[in-house]
Amino acid sequence: MKKGKLLVKGASEVVTCSGFQAKKGKEMQDLKVIPNGSVVIEDGIIKAVGPTEEILKQYDESQYEVIDATGKAVLPGFVDSHTHLVFGGYRAEEFSWRLQGQNYMEIMEKGGGIVSSVRSTKAASHDELYKVGMKRLDSMLSFGVTTVEGKSGYGLDLETEIKQLEVTNKVNEDHPVDVVPTFLGAHAVPPEYKGREDEFIDYMTNDVLPVVAERKLAEFCDIFCEKKVFSVEQSRRHLSKAKELGFKIKIHADEIVQLGGAELAAELGAVSADHLLQASDKGVADMAEKNVVATLLPGTAFSLKEDFARGRYMIDQGCAVALATDLNPGSCFTESIPLIFSLATLYMKMTTEETITAITINGAAAVDRADTIGSIDIGKKADMIMLEFPSYHYIPYHIGVSTVEKVIKNGVLVFDKEQGGGRLC
Repeated sequence: MKKGKLLVKGASEVVTCSGFQAKKGKEMQDLKVIPNGSVVIEDGIIKAVGPTEEILKQYDESQYEVIDATGKAVLPGFVDSHTHLVFGGYRAEEFSWRLQGQNYMEIMEKGGGIVSSVRSTKAASHDELYKVGMKRLDSMLSFGVTTVEGKSGYGLDLETEIKQLEVTNKVNEDHPVDVVPTFLGAHAVPPEYKGREDEFIDYMTNDVLPVVAERKLAEFCDIFCEKKVFSVEQSRRHLSKAKELGFKIKIHADEIVQLGGAELAAELGAVSADHLLQASDKGVADMAEKNVVATLLPGTAFSLKEDFARGRYMIDQGCAVALATDLNPGSCFTESIPLIFSLATLYMKMTTEETITAITINGAAAVDRADTIGSIDIGKKADMIMLEFPSYHYIPYHIGVSTVEKVIKNGVLVFDKEQGGGRLC
């Protein structure tokens, strides 16, 4: 083995998704595929990519550790750009209650909803949250995810929000998958602040946010801008302060009602606006104009039996669309990338090519990393996956089943089904 030097040789196709920024509209269809391709990696960085014949003329394969990709497709590692990764407890009963026809407010009255996860997360120790966080990352890795965003938001107070973010940063240090931390203290209104939402936003904005910034625990700030949660004006106030403190911003926007969250995301220059089931035509146009990534979460709509976001329309209007799992303990307890692929292609009218773009280069753009990950380009981090099959078309075709055989992270093989299917380091 040649330390720090890896050659992925002879892939039936290398799906590069080449680019250094989000792809918008029709650009999402172009995956820039190299038939019979190879990738040269040195010190965790992509050194060369091209047809195998040309690569082998330029590089002596005896100087590299070689992964034979004959009959396999190679793609960039997947980027899951919206998750609630670190939380305590589960809410399986609520799923059954929803199946019985109970609505969100009825579940809340039983002590369920976000406040249930808040109680469990407050009660969980740092070590307990760390263990479940690492376990969830292992599962994500098996689906080909090499970078994931992880939000807080199950504390709603200084102490627990800090605990969530500390755990998020620790699992990022210890696990091969990169975790992008997001502060979501304004995720819900705690019972003690009911009817005093402005006071809660003041608390999160003036007391908690500066501590998170000072301790450098999060890169992004997010808020749940929604009817009966936080208004557009409250969201504007909170996110504007976050920008002043150096945070990049995201926004849970227009999930349940058409409130104007998409327009606010464009106004404030958010990196992404997420959910968007009810986003207006104007909101979509504003996002396209201001280059806000539209991050769609079809697993949540599927789980809640809601209509899906208008992925086809957004792409046709020139938006950059990303896809993510929204892994969380309540409305969407899944880290299944195959499920997201199936929902996007079968029910959101997105092509296979657009879907791949949405969870590679556009997912990278949704966490502001399109310049370093999300595609197989020279100079980028060597985050790649190898499928069991010869073409990317097998990803949605093998419905609900992962087609990922190997995962390379920073130029190191970290997952291999042929070696038992667990994390290798």
